[in-house]
Amino acid sequence: MEPQGDLGKLEESDLSDLSLQPAGVPWPTKVWPRGDLAASGADVRRVAALIARAFDAPDDDLGETHAVLAVQGGRLVLERYAADIPSDSTRPSWSVAKSLTHALVGLVVSETGLDVAAPADVPTWRGPGDARGQITLDHLLRMSSGLAWVEDYEPGHPSDVLEMLFGAGKSDVARFAADKPLIHPPGKHFYYSSGTTNIIASALARRIGLSGDAFAAWMGRRLFAPLGMVSPVPRLDAAGTFIGSSFCFCTAEDFARFGLFYARDGVWEGRRLLPEGWVAHARRSTPQQMGGEGDGPYGAHWWLDRAGPGSFSACGYEGQHIAICPDRDLVIVRLGVTPLATQPAAQAWVADLAEAFR
Repeated sequence: MEPQGDLGKLEESDLSDLSLQPAGVPWPTKVWPRGDLAASGADVRRVAALIARAFDAPDDDLGETHAVLAVQGGRLVLERYAADIPSDSTRPSWSVAKSLTHALVGLVVSETGLDVAAPADVPTWRGPGDARGQITLDHLLRMSSGLAWVEDYEPGHPSDVLEMLFGAGKSDVARFAADKPLIHPPGKHFYYSSGTTNIIASALARRIGLSGDAFAAWMGRRLFAPLGMVSPVPRLDAAGTFIGSSFCFCTAEDFARFGLFYARDGVWEGRRLLPEGWVAHARRSTPQQMGGEGDGPYGAHWWLDRAGPGSFSACGYEGQHIAICPDRDLVIVRLGVTPLATQPAAQAWVADLAEAFR
């Protein structure tokens, strides 16, 4: 697999299915414009049955559902919360933060001309003969760095991700991940790794010369504030690195704003914030080896086709989902706590809800 960093020379067909904000529909920078579910063309009975399964009679596979939102044509047409979850409460992102990190990379590309096809700026990889020096940001974004890693969430199992987040690596998550040896040539082997995202976050901080609270403030100025996202709480480690693999708490409505931002190709209130082609970069499929460890098609820090063909999704542990279906101009947010063993049930539930909007 070759790096895919030629962001400015995409075919028009790569973006033709993304919609503009409809005329007369306000941007939800301050308040979400509301729409009628029935008028959206959704199968109202099917939606009602899915909502009842999630909130009124949840099964063991789906577990707890805390919030469900659906945005179609830029309007919020469905919003439901569990009885004990206030609408203004922040919920954990888990790996949805990886897709937020993809947006941060795009902002740095726009600000500084960062080349994602160039070797990543990681100080410990600069030594003579260190093959890790050939790993690009695009390799990292596509989970194809070739670094050794064990992404296992079961307590008691060998797990680099748990050791990074809660054990020996928690004070410097990027250093913990970057110290792993190379076991595959860069760009040749797909393996989902939370460590790679934190390497990216650290490299971004070096690129813009900000870390810790200053980096968090930059995130607020450049990404959250323009979209009207007032709730995000990104978590930093002791080294000042945004833990972009896992930790940015937001309200459900702010997660929906972020989803609409990508559904609108990185444009907000008529102003382009992400480079042209950056959302297409997220959606361009990353090759995976036969018999690999993947959970379906993957782009660049976004999952592909999980809510139907052509969709792309930010997904996190416990069944967090932001699903974007361009063919229906639809964004779905589902937040909750689904058991690890049955998380495919949450993914299937989101896909069923998306299908009800055809």
